[in-house]
Amino acid sequence: MTPLTESGALSHVSGVCFKIGPPSLVGVEVEWFVHDDRCPTRPVQPELLHAALESLPLGGPDGTSLPSGSRLTLEPGGQVELSSPPATGLLACVDDTRRDLTALRAAFAAQGLRLTGTGTDPLARPRRMVLDHPRYLAMERFFESAGPWGRVMMTGTASVQVCLDAGDADGPHAAERRWQLVHRLGPVLVAAFANSPVLDGKPTGHRSTRQTVWSRMDPSRTLAPESDHGDPREAWARYVLDAQVVCVRRPEGLPWTAPPDLTFRDWIRGGSERPPTLADLEYHCTTLFPPVRPRGHLELRMIDAQPGDGWMVVTALVTALLDDPVAADAAFAALEPLDALDRQQGAAAPRPPRSAAWRRAATLGVADPELRRAALTCFDAADAALGRLPGAGRLRATVAEFAERYPARGRCPADDQLDALRSGTRRTPPEEAS
Repeated sequence: MTPLTESGALSHVSGVCFKIGPPSLVGVEVEWFVHDDRCPTRPVQPELLHAALESLPLGGPDGTSLPSGSRLTLEPGGQVELSSPPATGLLACVDDTRRDLTALRAAFAAQGLRLTGTGTDPLARPRRMVLDHPRYLAMERFFESAGPWGRVMMTGTASVQVCLDAGDADGPHAAERRWQLVHRLGPVLVAAFANSPVLDGKPTGHRSTRQTVWSRMDPSRTLAPESDHGDPREAWARYVLDAQVVCVRRPEGLPWTAPPDLTFRDWIRGGSERPPTLADLEYHCTTLFPPVRPRGHLELRMIDAQPGDGWMVVTALVTALLDDPVAADAAFAALEPLDALDRQQGAAAPRPPRSAAWRRAATLGVADPELRRAALTCFDAADAALGRLPGAGRLRATVAEFAERYPARGRCPADDQLDALRSGTRRTPPEEAS
Protein backbone atom coordinates (compact mmCIF):
# COMPACT_ATOMS: atom_id res chain seq x y z
CA MET A 1 0.00 0.00 0.00
CA THR A 2 1.40 3.41 -0.99
CA PRO A 3 2.08 5.54 2.12
CA LEU A 4 -0.08 8.63 2.47
CA THR A 5 1.94 11.84 2.22
CA GLU A 6 1.01 15.33 3.37
CA SER A 7 0.87 16.63 -0.19
CA GLY A 8 -1.21 13.64 -1.26
CA ALA A 9 -3.61 14.13 1.64
CA LEU A 10 -4.01 17.85 0.90
CA SER A 11 -4.63 17.16 -2.77
CA HIS A 12 -7.21 14.45 -2.03
CA VAL A 13 -9.20 16.54 0.47
CA SER A 14 -9.30 19.64 -1.73
CA GLY A 15 -10.37 17.51 -4.70
CA VAL A 16 -13.21 15.49 -3.18
CA CYS A 17 -14.72 17.88 -0.62
CA PHE A 18 -15.70 20.58 -3.15
CA LYS A 19 -17.28 19.07 -6.25
CA ILE A 20 -17.53 21.93 -8.72
CA GLY A 21 -20.54 22.28 -11.00
CA PRO A 22 -23.81 24.14 -11.43
CA PRO A 23 -25.91 23.84 -8.25
CA SER A 24 -28.99 21.68 -8.67
CA LEU A 25 -29.27 19.17 -5.81
CA VAL A 26 -30.86 19.76 -2.41
CA GLY A 27 -30.91 17.49 0.64
CA VAL A 28 -31.81 17.78 4.31
CA GLU A 29 -30.97 15.82 7.44
CA VAL A 30 -33.42 16.18 10.32
CA GLU A 31 -32.94 14.91 13.86
CA TRP A 32 -35.41 14.32 16.69
CA PHE A 33 -35.34 13.29 20.28
CA VAL A 34 -37.51 10.29 21.06
CA HIS A 35 -39.76 10.53 24.12
CA ASP A 36 -42.11 7.98 25.63
CA ASP A 37 -45.61 9.50 25.75
CA ARG A 38 -46.46 7.59 28.90
CA CYS A 39 -43.45 8.80 30.87
CA PRO A 40 -41.38 11.34 28.90
CA THR A 41 -38.78 11.83 31.63
CA ARG A 42 -37.55 8.25 31.62
CA PRO A 43 -35.25 6.83 28.95
CA VAL A 44 -37.05 5.20 26.04
CA GLN A 45 -37.15 1.45 26.40
CA PRO A 46 -34.87 -0.13 23.75
CA GLU A 47 -37.48 -2.70 22.75
CA LEU A 48 -39.96 0.07 21.86
CA LEU A 49 -37.38 1.91 19.79
CA HIS A 50 -36.37 -1.23 17.91
CA ALA A 51 -40.00 -2.22 17.36
CA ALA A 52 -40.69 1.17 15.80
CA LEU A 53 -37.66 0.91 13.54
CA GLU A 54 -38.46 -2.66 12.50
CA SER A 55 -42.03 -1.70 11.55
CA LEU A 56 -40.93 0.95 9.07
CA PRO A 57 -41.93 0.35 5.43
CA LEU A 58 -38.46 -0.04 3.97
CA GLY A 59 -38.18 -0.64 0.27
CA GLY A 60 -37.05 2.58 -1.34
CA PRO A 61 -34.88 2.69 -4.46
CA ASP A 62 -32.25 0.38 -2.94
CA GLY A 63 -34.59 -1.79 -0.88
CA THR A 64 -33.20 -0.62 2.47
CA SER A 65 -34.42 2.98 2.71
CA LEU A 66 -37.81 4.57 3.30
CA PRO A 67 -40.23 4.79 0.35
CA SER A 68 -38.82 8.07 -1.02
CA GLY A 69 -35.22 7.06 -0.40
CA SER A 70 -34.46 8.62 2.98
CA ARG A 71 -32.15 6.76 5.34
CA LEU A 72 -32.46 6.43 9.10
CA THR A 73 -29.65 6.42 11.64
CA LEU A 74 -29.49 6.50 15.42
CA GLU A 75 -27.30 9.07 17.13
CA PRO A 76 -25.29 8.15 20.27
CA GLY A 77 -27.98 9.36 22.68
CA GLY A 78 -30.82 7.66 20.83
CA GLN A 79 -31.79 10.63 18.65
CA VAL A 80 -33.27 9.59 15.30
CA GLU A 81 -31.90 11.16 12.14
CA LEU A 82 -33.67 11.05 8.78
CA SER A 83 -31.40 11.88 5.82
CA SER A 84 -33.17 12.62 2.56
CA PRO A 85 -31.69 11.52 -0.76
CA PRO A 86 -30.25 14.29 -2.95
CA ALA A 87 -33.20 15.74 -4.86
CA THR A 88 -33.26 17.83 -8.00
CA GLY A 89 -34.50 21.07 -6.57
CA LEU A 90 -36.12 22.35 -3.39
CA LEU A 91 -39.68 21.19 -4.03
CA ALA A 92 -38.67 17.59 -4.75
CA CYS A 93 -36.56 17.52 -1.59
CA VAL A 94 -39.46 18.78 0.56
CA ASP A 95 -41.95 16.35 -0.99
CA ASP A 96 -39.65 13.33 -0.59
CA THR A 97 -38.78 14.17 2.99
CA ARG A 98 -42.40 14.79 3.99
CA ARG A 99 -43.51 11.40 2.67
CA ASP A 100 -40.79 9.55 4.53
CA LEU A 101 -41.31 11.59 7.68
CA THR A 102 -45.02 10.69 7.68
CA ALA A 103 -44.07 7.00 7.68
CA LEU A 104 -41.52 7.56 10.44
CA ARG A 105 -43.94 9.41 12.71
CA ALA A 106 -46.65 6.78 12.24
CA ALA A 107 -44.29 3.92 13.12
CA PHE A 108 -43.12 5.64 16.31
CA ALA A 109 -46.63 6.74 17.35
CA ALA A 110 -47.78 3.12 17.10
CA GLN A 111 -45.29 2.29 19.85
CA GLY A 112 -46.34 5.22 22.04
CA LEU A 113 -43.25 7.21 21.10
CA ARG A 114 -43.05 10.88 20.23
CA LEU A 115 -40.57 12.66 17.96
CA THR A 116 -39.61 15.97 19.54
CA GLY A 117 -37.96 18.69 17.47
CA THR A 118 -35.77 20.86 19.68
CA GLY A 119 -32.06 21.68 19.65
CA THR A 120 -31.40 20.29 23.13
CA ASP A 121 -33.32 17.70 25.10
CA PRO A 122 -35.33 19.92 27.46
CA LEU A 123 -36.31 17.17 29.88
CA ALA A 124 -34.51 16.36 33.09
CA ARG A 125 -33.94 12.68 32.37
CA PRO A 126 -30.89 10.41 32.48
CA ARG A 127 -28.52 11.17 29.61
CA ARG A 128 -26.74 8.08 28.42
CA MET A 129 -24.95 6.61 25.45
CA VAL A 130 -27.22 4.06 23.82
CA LEU A 131 -24.69 3.01 21.18
CA ASP A 132 -21.47 1.25 22.13
CA HIS A 133 -19.76 1.45 18.75
CA PRO A 134 -15.99 1.96 19.20
CA ARG A 135 -16.26 5.26 17.29
CA TYR A 136 -18.57 6.75 19.91
CA LEU A 137 -16.64 5.30 22.82
CA ALA A 138 -13.46 6.89 21.45
CA MET A 139 -15.26 10.19 20.89
CA GLU A 140 -16.61 10.15 24.43
CA ARG A 141 -13.16 9.63 25.87
CA PHE A 142 -11.65 12.28 23.60
CA PHE A 143 -14.15 14.95 24.63
CA GLU A 144 -14.47 14.16 28.34
CA SER A 145 -11.07 15.68 29.17
CA ALA A 146 -12.43 19.14 28.24
CA GLY A 147 -15.59 19.07 30.35
CA PRO A 148 -19.17 17.91 29.85
CA TRP A 149 -19.76 19.50 26.45
CA GLY A 150 -18.84 16.49 24.33
CA ARG A 151 -21.26 14.20 26.14
CA VAL A 152 -24.00 16.84 25.98
CA MET A 153 -23.37 17.21 22.24
CA MET A 154 -23.49 13.47 21.59
CA THR A 155 -26.50 12.61 23.72
CA GLY A 156 -28.44 15.83 24.19
CA THR A 157 -28.47 17.86 20.96
CA ALA A 158 -30.32 17.65 17.63
CA SER A 159 -30.27 19.73 14.45
CA VAL A 160 -31.55 20.39 10.96
CA GLN A 161 -28.76 20.18 8.38
CA VAL A 162 -29.32 21.56 4.89
CA CYS A 163 -27.13 20.16 2.10
CA LEU A 164 -26.50 22.07 -1.14
CA ASP A 165 -24.08 21.79 -4.04
CA ALA A 166 -20.72 23.50 -3.54
CA GLY A 167 -21.12 25.59 -6.70
CA ASP A 168 -19.43 26.51 -9.97
CA ALA A 169 -15.85 27.47 -10.70
CA ASP A 170 -16.93 31.09 -11.28
CA GLY A 171 -19.98 33.25 -11.97
CA PRO A 172 -22.95 33.98 -9.69
CA HIS A 173 -22.84 30.46 -8.26
CA ALA A 174 -19.06 30.38 -7.71
CA ALA A 175 -18.06 27.97 -4.96
CA GLU A 176 -15.96 30.59 -3.16
CA ARG A 177 -18.90 33.01 -3.11
CA ARG A 178 -21.30 30.35 -1.80
CA TRP A 179 -18.75 29.35 0.86
CA GLN A 180 -18.55 32.97 2.02
CA LEU A 181 -22.33 33.39 2.03
CA VAL A 182 -23.13 30.32 4.11
CA HIS A 183 -20.64 31.40 6.78
CA ARG A 184 -21.92 34.99 6.85
CA LEU A 185 -25.48 33.67 6.97
CA GLY A 186 -24.66 31.49 9.98
CA PRO A 187 -25.54 33.95 12.77
CA VAL A 188 -28.92 34.73 11.18
CA LEU A 189 -29.74 31.03 10.87
CA VAL A 190 -28.69 30.40 14.47
CA ALA A 191 -30.77 33.36 15.69
CA ALA A 192 -33.91 32.93 13.59
CA PHE A 193 -34.21 29.20 14.28
CA ALA A 194 -32.85 29.12 17.84
CA ASN A 195 -34.81 26.39 19.61
CA SER A 196 -32.81 25.14 22.57
CA PRO A 197 -33.21 27.42 25.60
CA VAL A 198 -33.65 24.55 28.08
CA LEU A 199 -31.35 21.73 29.11
CA ASP A 200 -32.05 19.18 31.85
CA GLY A 201 -35.32 20.94 32.60
CA LYS A 202 -33.78 24.37 33.28
CA PRO A 203 -33.34 27.54 31.20
CA THR A 204 -29.70 28.11 30.29
CA GLY A 205 -29.77 31.80 29.40
CA HIS A 206 -29.13 31.01 25.72
CA ARG A 207 -31.75 30.86 22.98
CA SER A 208 -29.56 28.29 21.22
CA THR A 209 -27.89 26.25 23.93
CA ARG A 210 -26.99 23.72 21.28
CA GLN A 211 -24.85 26.29 19.45
CA THR A 212 -23.22 27.34 22.71
CA VAL A 213 -22.35 23.71 23.48
CA TRP A 214 -20.67 23.29 20.09
CA SER A 215 -18.69 26.50 20.55
CA ARG A 216 -17.15 25.16 23.76
CA MET A 217 -15.78 21.96 22.26
CA ASP A 218 -12.44 21.10 20.63
CA PRO A 219 -11.70 24.14 18.43
CA SER A 220 -9.60 22.12 15.98
CA ARG A 221 -12.79 20.42 14.74
CA THR A 222 -15.67 22.79 15.58
CA LEU A 223 -14.45 26.23 14.48
CA ALA A 224 -14.71 27.36 10.88
CA PRO A 225 -11.51 27.12 8.81
CA GLU A 226 -9.26 30.16 8.60
CA SER A 227 -10.70 32.59 6.08
CA ASP A 228 -7.43 34.11 4.86
CA HIS A 229 -6.17 31.26 2.71
CA GLY A 230 -8.04 32.42 -0.41
CA ASP A 231 -9.26 29.23 -2.03
CA PRO A 232 -11.70 27.50 0.40
CA ARG A 233 -10.49 24.13 -0.85
CA GLU A 234 -6.98 24.84 0.35
CA ALA A 235 -8.24 26.25 3.65
CA TRP A 236 -10.35 23.16 4.27
CA ALA A 237 -7.53 20.76 3.38
CA ARG A 238 -5.22 22.45 5.89
CA TYR A 239 -8.00 22.38 8.48
CA VAL A 240 -8.44 18.63 8.04
CA LEU A 241 -4.77 17.88 8.53
CA ASP A 242 -4.44 20.18 11.54
CA ALA A 243 -7.49 18.77 13.37
CA GLN A 244 -6.86 16.35 16.21
CA VAL A 245 -7.59 12.71 15.55
CA VAL A 246 -10.52 11.36 17.57
CA CYS A 247 -10.13 7.68 16.77
CA VAL A 248 -7.77 5.25 15.11
CA ARG A 249 -9.67 2.28 13.70
CA ARG A 250 -8.36 -1.05 14.91
CA PRO A 251 -9.36 -4.72 14.61
CA GLU A 252 -12.52 -5.90 16.34
CA GLY A 253 -12.24 -5.99 20.12
CA LEU A 254 -9.58 -3.28 20.33
CA PRO A 255 -10.39 0.30 21.36
CA TRP A 256 -10.20 3.06 18.78
CA THR A 257 -8.77 5.61 21.21
CA ALA A 258 -6.28 7.94 19.51
CA PRO A 259 -2.98 9.04 21.07
CA PRO A 260 -3.44 12.35 22.91
CA ASP A 261 -2.99 15.61 20.96
CA LEU A 262 -2.41 13.75 17.69
CA THR A 263 -3.30 15.76 14.58
CA PHE A 264 -3.76 14.02 11.26
CA ARG A 265 -0.62 15.75 10.04
CA ASP A 266 1.25 14.26 13.02
CA TRP A 267 -0.17 10.86 12.14
CA ILE A 268 1.19 11.09 8.61
CA ARG A 269 4.56 11.97 10.12
CA GLY A 270 4.57 8.79 12.22
CA GLY A 271 2.67 9.76 15.36
CA SER A 272 0.70 6.52 15.77
CA GLU A 273 1.39 2.79 15.71
CA ARG A 274 0.68 2.51 11.99
CA PRO A 275 0.71 4.93 9.07
CA PRO A 276 -2.68 6.31 8.02
CA THR A 277 -4.42 5.25 4.83
CA LEU A 278 -6.64 7.17 2.45
CA ALA A 279 -9.60 5.47 4.14
CA ASP A 280 -8.38 6.80 7.50
CA LEU A 281 -8.25 10.30 6.04
CA GLU A 282 -11.80 10.06 4.72
CA TYR A 283 -13.03 8.68 8.04
CA HIS A 284 -11.25 11.47 9.91
CA CYS A 285 -13.24 13.99 7.85
CA THR A 286 -16.48 12.50 9.21
CA THR A 287 -15.36 13.38 12.76
CA LEU A 288 -15.01 17.11 12.01
CA PHE A 289 -17.94 19.34 12.98
CA PRO A 290 -17.46 22.94 11.80
CA PRO A 291 -20.54 25.11 11.16
CA VAL A 292 -20.28 24.27 7.45
CA ARG A 293 -18.75 20.94 6.44
CA PRO A 294 -17.79 20.36 2.80
CA ARG A 295 -18.53 16.78 1.74
CA GLY A 296 -18.50 17.29 -2.00
CA HIS A 297 -21.55 19.43 -1.22
CA LEU A 298 -21.95 22.00 1.57
CA GLU A 299 -23.53 20.71 4.79
CA LEU A 300 -24.85 23.49 7.05
CA ARG A 301 -24.68 22.26 10.64
CA MET A 302 -25.49 25.32 12.76
CA ILE A 303 -29.30 25.13 12.90
CA ASP A 304 -31.30 23.77 15.85
CA ALA A 305 -33.85 21.02 15.29
CA GLN A 306 -37.31 22.51 14.73
CA PRO A 307 -40.78 21.61 15.98
CA GLY A 308 -43.32 20.09 13.60
CA ASP A 309 -42.53 20.85 9.97
CA GLY A 310 -40.24 23.78 10.75
CA TRP A 311 -37.45 21.96 8.92
CA MET A 312 -39.21 22.93 5.68
CA VAL A 313 -38.80 26.62 6.48
CA VAL A 314 -35.10 26.12 7.17
CA THR A 315 -34.57 24.22 3.93
CA ALA A 316 -36.55 26.68 1.83
CA LEU A 317 -34.86 29.77 3.28
CA VAL A 318 -31.31 28.46 2.84
CA THR A 319 -31.91 27.07 -0.65
CA ALA A 320 -33.60 30.24 -1.88
CA LEU A 321 -30.82 32.48 -0.58
CA LEU A 322 -28.04 30.38 -2.08
CA ASP A 323 -29.51 29.23 -5.36
CA ASP A 324 -31.25 32.43 -6.47
CA PRO A 325 -28.56 34.99 -7.51
CA VAL A 326 -30.76 38.00 -6.77
CA ALA A 327 -31.58 36.70 -3.30
CA ALA A 328 -27.91 35.92 -2.70
CA ASP A 329 -26.94 39.52 -3.50
CA ALA A 330 -29.61 40.81 -1.11
CA ALA A 331 -28.39 38.47 1.63
CA PHE A 332 -24.78 39.58 1.21
CA ALA A 333 -25.86 43.20 1.62
CA ALA A 334 -28.02 42.44 4.66
CA LEU A 335 -25.24 40.49 6.36
CA GLU A 336 -22.51 43.07 5.85
CA PRO A 337 -23.12 44.85 9.21
CA LEU A 338 -22.77 41.55 11.07
CA ASP A 339 -19.61 40.69 9.18
CA ALA A 340 -18.24 44.15 9.96
CA LEU A 341 -18.92 43.57 13.65
CA ASP A 342 -16.56 40.60 13.62
CA ARG A 343 -13.96 42.40 11.47
CA GLN A 344 -13.79 45.22 14.02
CA GLN A 345 -12.14 42.78 16.41
CA GLY A 346 -9.14 42.65 14.09
CA ALA A 347 -6.86 39.75 13.24
CA ALA A 348 -7.30 38.22 16.69
CA ALA A 349 -11.08 37.90 16.29
CA PRO A 350 -12.30 34.39 17.10
CA ARG A 351 -13.54 32.30 14.22
CA PRO A 352 -17.18 31.23 13.98
CA PRO A 353 -18.96 30.03 16.03
CA ARG A 354 -16.96 31.88 18.73
CA SER A 355 -17.06 35.27 17.02
CA ALA A 356 -19.19 38.14 18.33
CA ALA A 357 -22.13 37.84 15.92
CA TRP A 358 -22.41 34.08 16.45
CA ARG A 359 -22.31 34.43 20.24
CA ARG A 360 -25.00 37.10 20.19
CA ALA A 361 -27.13 34.91 17.95
CA ALA A 362 -26.86 31.95 20.32
CA THR A 363 -27.63 34.06 23.39
CA LEU A 364 -30.25 36.53 22.17
CA GLY A 365 -31.67 35.12 18.95
CA VAL A 366 -33.47 37.75 16.88
CA ALA A 367 -34.16 39.83 19.99
CA ASP A 368 -30.83 41.38 19.00
CA PRO A 369 -31.78 44.35 16.75
CA GLU A 370 -29.02 43.89 14.18
CA LEU A 371 -29.70 40.17 13.84
CA ARG A 372 -33.41 40.87 13.54
CA ARG A 373 -32.88 43.40 10.73
CA ALA A 374 -30.61 41.04 8.83
CA ALA A 375 -33.01 38.12 9.33
CA LEU A 376 -36.02 40.07 8.06
CA THR A 377 -34.15 41.16 4.94
CA CYS A 378 -33.05 37.59 4.29
CA PHE A 379 -36.62 36.31 4.71
CA ASP A 380 -37.85 39.02 2.33
CA ALA A 381 -35.21 38.03 -0.24
CA ALA A 382 -36.14 34.37 0.11
CA ASP A 383 -39.83 35.21 -0.25
CA ALA A 384 -39.15 36.96 -3.55
CA ALA A 385 -37.00 34.05 -4.73
CA LEU A 386 -39.72 31.53 -3.88
CA GLY A 387 -42.15 33.71 -5.81
CA ARG A 388 -39.95 33.15 -8.86
CA LEU A 389 -39.94 29.37 -8.34
CA PRO A 390 -42.85 27.66 -10.15
CA GLY A 391 -45.02 25.55 -7.87
CA ALA A 392 -43.62 26.97 -4.61
CA GLY A 393 -46.76 28.82 -3.52
CA ARG A 394 -47.60 26.69 -0.46
CA LEU A 395 -44.00 26.52 0.68
CA ARG A 396 -43.65 30.27 0.21
CA ALA A 397 -46.69 30.81 2.43
CA THR A 398 -45.21 28.55 5.11
CA VAL A 399 -41.97 30.54 5.13
CA ALA A 400 -43.90 33.83 5.28
CA GLU A 401 -45.97 32.57 8.23
CA PHE A 402 -42.78 31.71 10.13
CA ALA A 403 -41.30 35.13 9.38
CA GLU A 404 -44.40 36.88 10.68
CA ARG A 405 -44.66 34.73 13.79
CA TYR A 406 -41.02 34.94 14.80
CA PRO A 407 -38.41 37.39 13.41
CA ALA A 408 -41.00 40.09 12.65
CA ARG A 409 -41.82 40.04 16.38
CA GLY A 410 -38.25 39.64 17.58
CA ARG A 411 -38.95 36.04 18.55
CA CYS A 412 -37.63 32.58 17.70
CA PRO A 413 -39.00 29.10 18.51
CA ALA A 414 -36.99 29.11 21.75
CA ASP A 415 -39.30 31.83 23.07
CA ASP A 416 -42.26 29.46 22.80
CA GLN A 417 -40.47 26.99 25.06
CA LEU A 418 -39.58 29.72 27.56
CA ASP A 419 -43.13 31.09 27.61
CA ALA A 420 -44.53 27.62 28.30
CA LEU A 421 -41.97 27.00 31.03
CA ARG A 422 -42.76 30.31 32.75
CA SER A 423 -46.51 29.78 32.55
CA GLY A 424 -46.33 26.18 33.70
CA THR A 425 -48.68 25.15 30.90
CA ARG A 426 -46.31 22.59 29.46
CA ARG A 427 -44.31 20.11 31.47
CA THR A 428 -43.16 18.04 28.52
CA PRO A 429 -42.33 18.88 24.91
CA PRO A 430 -45.30 19.08 22.54
CA GLU A 431 -46.19 16.20 20.30
CA GLU A 432 -44.89 16.82 16.82
CA ALA A 433 -47.41 17.75 14.15
CA SER A 434 -47.91 15.17 11.45
